[in-house]
Amino acid sequence: MAAPRFFCPVPLHADQLIELPQELAHHALRVLRLKPGSAIVLFDGLGGQYPAQLIAEGKKGYARTGAHQAVEAELPGEIRLVQGLPSGDKMDWVVEKAVELGAVRISPIAAQRSVLQLNAERLAKRLLHWRRIAQSASEQCGRNRIMAVDAPVSLREYLAQANHAEQLTLLCQPEAPQTLEAALSASQGPIALLVGPEGGWSDEEQAEAARQPILPVRFGNRVLRTETAGLALISAVSALKRWI
Repeated sequence: MAAPRFFCPVPLHADQLIELPQELAHHALRVLRLKPGSAIVLFDGLGGQYPAQLIAEGKKGYARTGAHQAVEAELPGEIRLVQGLPSGDKMDWVVEKAVELGAVRISPIAAQRSVLQLNAERLAKRLLHWRRIAQSASEQCGRNRIMAVDAPVSLREYLAQANHAEQLTLLCQPEAPQTLEAALSASQGPIALLVGPEGGWSDEEQAEAARQPILPVRFGNRVLRTETAGLALISAVSALKRWI
């Protein structure tokens, strides 16, 4: 059985005795009920991982790290998902699976047709929640880097700050004349996938995107749900670019 993996939000070094953050120690000792002396794996998100031995003293948890292991599970190229906020808790699913599929960043978009609308307080809580999901998914799937989760912005704000010269930006549209495969044929750098919420992008948002160097693309003959489309596109890009 593989040793449990934990993200440790402090820089790690080989042959180091560290006090584990309270939340991490509680999860290891109280939730998972790991015994002192158990083998665990720690990673700090900076690359690679450290085998470690769990130590308990009262309610506190410690770990003695071993040698750094240069283990990575990243894709050879960067895929960024720009996801129109879906309704309910569908974003939880999208974040978790985007991590598993290898995306490096997810940018939630408060689109004009997004059902989910968040005030400042709820937004802060939801963003922290999504980032914890990304952390947990990395622990589970073997990634030693944490997918970035941006704070939600409007599509106009995202397009204004995105570096379109540095990335290939693709707008998912079922009626687009160009296929995903054709759009990827000449791409070399990062790839950003724009997926609308339920109901798709509004006419205003599509016009805003048309003023940018963005390629509309279609993907298959079926209309996918918003929580399916982005994940399917990540998988298809990975396969077409032979990154799997």
